[in-house]
Amino acid sequence: MSTVIATPKPGKPWTATPQQRLITASIYLGAVLVSFTLVAITPMKGKLAYFVVFFFSSLLIDFILSYIQRGMASAKDAIARGFVSVGMTLAVLPIFSILFEVVKRGYKGLNINLFTKDMSLTSVNDPIGNGGLIHAITGTIIMVAMALIVAMPIGILTAIYLTEIRGKFAAPIKFLVQAMSGVPSIVAGLFILSAYVYPITGALSGFAGSLALMILMIPTIARTSEEVLLLIPNDLREAGVALGGTQWRTVALVVVPAAKSGLVTALILGIARVAGETAPLVLLTGGGEKVNLNPFDGPMGSLPIYIWKCFGQGTEESIARAWSGILVLLVIVLALFISARFLSERKVAK
Repeated sequence: MSTVIATPKPGKPWTATPQQRLITASIYLGAVLVSFTLVAITPMKGKLAYFVVFFFSSLLIDFILSYIQRGMASAKDAIARGFVSVGMTLAVLPIFSILFEVVKRGYKGLNINLFTKDMSLTSVNDPIGNGGLIHAITGTIIMVAMALIVAMPIGILTAIYLTEIRGKFAAPIKFLVQAMSGVPSIVAGLFILSAYVYPITGALSGFAGSLALMILMIPTIARTSEEVLLLIPNDLREAGVALGGTQWRTVALVVVPAAKSGLVTALILGIARVAGETAPLVLLTGGGEKVNLNPFDGPMGSLPIYIWKCFGQGTEESIARAWSGILVLLVIVLALFISARFLSERKVAK
């Protein structure tokens, strides 16, 4: 009778064992006890004191245990691990604090009228249930959509030129795209104000705001699309040329379809980049209080201007509306980033 020997399932070397998890929990528990004891018996008080004492005590305990178990090399690794952990905590803590504060203050103003009515017949002292931000949502959608219609082909074609054509102007164009990525949004608004509004129309409109958003959107789409196209293997390009295709047909029928998910991600990130811009819209759109579906005629509202105006009015009701607007805008931006993340992971999986 033959004996079947089960092959052990390979594990990841960096995965913590139950014993290591128990040691880690003991280190944190000891650090908590030390921090509470020292803060209680010393003049140090407050949350910052708890955090500092907890960090250094956990670092010291981890260093001693690692040195006893594995020597100095492991002890030095424990110190590095401690600083990496506190750095990650300091990076993530403000994000969660912002999310918690926005949700805590913003959910109180959520109601059905918020998504069905505008502010044309509502004053600053009216109850929170009166009025809404439908004009701001529609205005933001219209302006971002118009900006995307122009920025999408320009950004993607720029990325194709930088990665596939690589002509003599590739270096200056790449430098210009990188420089535009750091341009403050107020500069884009002032440029459209002086180049389009004052000399041509003389009136504020949603179209002028979309032009400023387009300037801010193009660098994000171009740079992200460039990185996506650089990930496409050269074997696909060589295969297209070997089959008799021209460079343009290879790019259009082989490279771009292979990078489709990544290019969609670039567009979503471009939209998220401009969805919350305030400064250029304050200068160019007029911030209307009623729904305006014509971006070429009359002032047009947007979510950032709605939030800015409500905070500026200063009443309890208007501030509650502002926090609700922040919550809605945050949900929209988070949805865009989650969609971009989902599409990028789907591309990697393929």
